[in-house]
Amino acid sequence: MHMTTLTKFRLRSATAAALLAAATFLPLHASAALFDDDEARKAILDLRAKVEAMRAELNGRIDSKADKSIALDINNQHEQTMSEIAKLRGSLEVLANELANTQKRQKDFYVDLDARLRKLEPRQVTIDGKTAAVDPAEQKAYDAAMLLFKAGDFKTATVALAEFVRQYPESGYAANAQYYLGTTYYAQKDCKAAILAQQVVVKAYPDSPRAPEAMLNIASCQTELKAVANAKKTLTELLSKYPDSESAATARERLKAK
Repeated sequence: MHMTTLTKFRLRSATAAALLAAATFLPLHASAALFDDDEARKAILDLRAKVEAMRAELNGRIDSKADKSIALDINNQHEQTMSEIAKLRGSLEVLANELANTQKRQKDFYVDLDARLRKLEPRQVTIDGKTAAVDPAEQKAYDAAMLLFKAGDFKTATVALAEFVRQYPESGYAANAQYYLGTTYYAQKDCKAAILAQQVVVKAYPDSPRAPEAMLNIASCQTELKAVANAKKTLTELLSKYPDSESAATARERLKAK
């Protein structure tokens, strides 16, 4: 720690006083016996000059030493400051790297989350010429049921289709699922269950292209059950409700044959 101004002043004063006392007292005491007044005055002036020179030299040394001390202290402080700055830079680099990694993880998380949410979001599909919103779970359930139906596993398909229409009664696939449910019953030679299932199609989904097909299937089951009058009635209603459908052409041919 460098000298303060007050310390240097005190040091200089004390040193100068000591030198002056030594230089004046001893020579004056000795010269009293050897010199006259003029010579004594001259000796005193010489001694004072020497003291002043010594004091100036001492002050110069003190200043030089103090300056060196201050410079050394400043240099030490500079090195310490630079060291602290280096440490701070290192800490900042670590924090910046951690922040970048955190931001990347967050970005990856949100991208992944967005992708997952998109998979869960309903998508627009065209079913029998109409656009409908279908969520992934709904689509998966319908596709699985229809895969069983197309594979000829009608018993298992019956369960899957019945569960689908129970779970998704408002689905864009509901009319188709109900229709194929009736078809699975017919394939298993359960005409009564088939008629009931197809009647749901006609009543619940009258605007579906499956409705006239369902009525044609109902008439077929009624014929197999020997309910010919009911079969004719169903075919006649089919022609009345859906005269321009493909099923209507088949209904006309069957009515002519009866």
